[in-house]
Amino acid sequence: MARGRRVNARQHKSHQDLLAHIDVADAPGAAMDAIIVPTGRPAAYLRQAIAVAKERDVFLLLLCSLRSTASAAALAAKNAGVRALAIDTDLLNPGLVPTFATDQILRFTRFRRQTDTSYKRNLGLLIAVLAGWKRILFLDDDIELPNPADLGVAAGLLDEYPVVGLANEGMPDNSVVCHAIRDAGQKQDTFIGGGALEVGEAAFTSFFPNIYNEDWFFLLDGMKLRPSATTGKAKQKDYDPYRDPRRARGEELGDTLAEGVFGLFDNHLGLAQATKAYWREFLNDRRRIIRETIKLVQASPIEAAQQARMVDALKAAVGRSELITPELCLRYLRAWQQDCVRWRQRITDLRRDHRGGSGVGHALEALDIPLLARTEVEVPLMRTRRPIGNALDRGAGLTGSSCLTST
Repeated sequence: MARGRRVNARQHKSHQDLLAHIDVADAPGAAMDAIIVPTGRPAAYLRQAIAVAKERDVFLLLLCSLRSTASAAALAAKNAGVRALAIDTDLLNPGLVPTFATDQILRFTRFRRQTDTSYKRNLGLLIAVLAGWKRILFLDDDIELPNPADLGVAAGLLDEYPVVGLANEGMPDNSVVCHAIRDAGQKQDTFIGGGALEVGEAAFTSFFPNIYNEDWFFLLDGMKLRPSATTGKAKQKDYDPYRDPRRARGEELGDTLAEGVFGLFDNHLGLAQATKAYWREFLNDRRRIIRETIKLVQASPIEAAQQARMVDALKAAVGRSELITPELCLRYLRAWQQDCVRWRQRITDLRRDHRGGSGVGHALEALDIPLLARTEVEVPLMRTRRPIGNALDRGAGLTGSSCLTST
C-alpha cells in the first residue's frame, strides 16, 4: 500500500465481484469422490443428500451429533441403496482435529462458539486426505439441490478454482444483521458458503475456524482469497433469523471479522492493511449501520410484533459489538494465521506418514476412529455408473463393528 493512502474501512453490501461467475453451459464436467454432510438433525433431514448421492452414485460421509445418530443416518442411506459411512462425532477424541490458537483466544469469553460444524468439516477434510479423494462436496442438511447435475459442473471447475459454491436461490444465507438490512429495504447481497461448497484437493490445506462465517475464512489461504467461483443452483430452506437474539450475539464477532477482511479484498487490499486503525474505523461503521437499521425497521410498515423481534436481535448484535475491540480483531487474525500454518502442517504430516489414497478404511484406521462410533453401508457397485474415479471404488466394501449391507 502506498504511503499515506487511506483505507476505506466500510462494510460492503456485496462481495460478488470477488467470485468468478460460471454459467453451467460453459463449464466442463467431472465426478465427485464424496459428499460430506455435517448433520445434527434427525435422519429425515438427510433425504436430499441421500437422493443426490444415489443419483450421482457418490459415496456419502455423514458426520452426526445432537439429534442425529450414525445408526439412523446409515439406515436411511442403506434403505436408499447408497454407499455411506456415518460417524457419531461426539464419541471421537477431540484431538483428531488440531487445537487451534483461535479457540484458545475465545475459550473463556462471551465470544466462544458452542457449535461443532467446523469440527465436523475439518474432520471431513482429514478423511478426504487419507482416503485419497480429490473432489468433495460439503452439503448441509437444510439445502436442496434443484438440479443435481450442477454438482458435476462445479466439480469440473475445481482444477481452475479450488473452491466452487453453488449459487443460493432460496432463503438468503446471511447473518441476522444482514437479514435485517435487507428486510428494512436496503440492498444486501449474499455470498457462497459451506452449505453447498465443492472443494478440490488444492484447498484441503484450508480449515474451518470455530467462528461464524467459518466458510468465508476457509476460502482464504492464510493471506488472500483463493481463486473461487460460483455456478449452478442451491436452495437454502426457510428459517427465522430473528427467533432468538442469541443468534445475533453469537454471529457478531465472526460477521465483523469476515466483513472487515472481505471489504479489504473488495478494495484490492490485503490483510497487511487490517491494522488497529482500520478495525477501529470499521467497528464504528458497523455499529452505525446496525443502529441505522434499527431506525429503518422502526419506521417501516413491517408488522409490529416482527418489528419488535428484529429490533431485539439488532440490539443484541450492537451490544455484543460494543465488546469487540480493534485489539481483539488483530489478535484473532494473527492467531488464525498461526492456525493456518498448523493445519497445513497437519495435512503435510498425514500425507507423508500415511500416504493417502488407500480408501475410507485406511482413513478410519489412520485416524483411529473407534468402531463403536461408526456405521458403514455396503451396496453393490452399479453395473453402469458415471465415471467417478478410483476413489469411489475404494469407498465400497467397507467393514466395521456396524456394517449394513444393501441387496
